[in-house]
Amino acid sequence: MIVKVADLKQYLYCPRIIYFTYVAPVEKKVTAKMAIGKEEHYATVRLEERRRLRAYGLSEGERHFNAYFYSERLRLEGVLDMYIVTPRGNFPVDFKNACRVALNHKYQLVAYALLLEDHFGRPVRGGFIYLIPRKQVHYLEITPEARLYTKKLIGAVRNLVAREHFPEVPRRSGRCADCEYRNYCGDVL
Repeated sequence: MIVKVADLKQYLYCPRIIYFTYVAPVEKKVTAKMAIGKEEHYATVRLEERRRLRAYGLSEGERHFNAYFYSERLRLEGVLDMYIVTPRGNFPVDFKNACRVALNHKYQLVAYALLLEDHFGRPVRGGFIYLIPRKQVHYLEITPEARLYTKKLIGAVRNLVAREHFPEVPRRSGRCADCEYRNYCGDVL
């Protein structure tokens, strides 16, 4: 099974999303939050194309947008919002319509870093998450521990799909309020 980078984000948010995507596929309802997020994302790309790299602490570099990457070694694929190529190295950039960097955002960025490494054959030491509402850039170091955990997540997604296991409700049930799969979880109010 080829895992999508977005699957890792979804798995950390709620593993049931993976279940409803791959094991028992259901029709997904696009929520207002998702529609707004998509519009904000496109607007951010248009703005980023005209901006300089100062917000990223870089003096030079070449930007690339909406780039598809695939790693045969990891059996992982994803479309990266932006990456920056500099003489110092390559940096993945993920745009988020959120006010803070969440754990699932972090590991999504690490997965993109792994894809960049495989594609270009050079290590990626860090990346950026751009928080759209705040117009803030956060640098995240890509540590060996984060790489290892991300690889474990890839395996966990594959394992969930292979076992066809219906996961428990996440501890933070407040996440269910805006979930597109909420109607399919009978044990969530």
